[in-house]
Amino acid sequence: MSLLNILKQEKCPVCKETLTTDKSNILFSHVIKACPIGHYEKEFIPSLEGYVEHYNVAAK
Repeated sequence: MSLLNILKQEKCPVCKETLTTDKSNILFSHVIKACPIGHYEKEFIPSLEGYVEHYNVAAK
């Protein structure tokens, strides 16, 4: 992996794990990046032209 790819990866603010994009719907440009452990989720919603962030403090 190149240095540029490592710098572009987004991390969970709680546990510093790399966010994954398993739940995305590319047809509607709805991108969801989530922590693999479940602490944090970041959604890009095209109709709002912005991001919505979700924190799950009860995740273990």
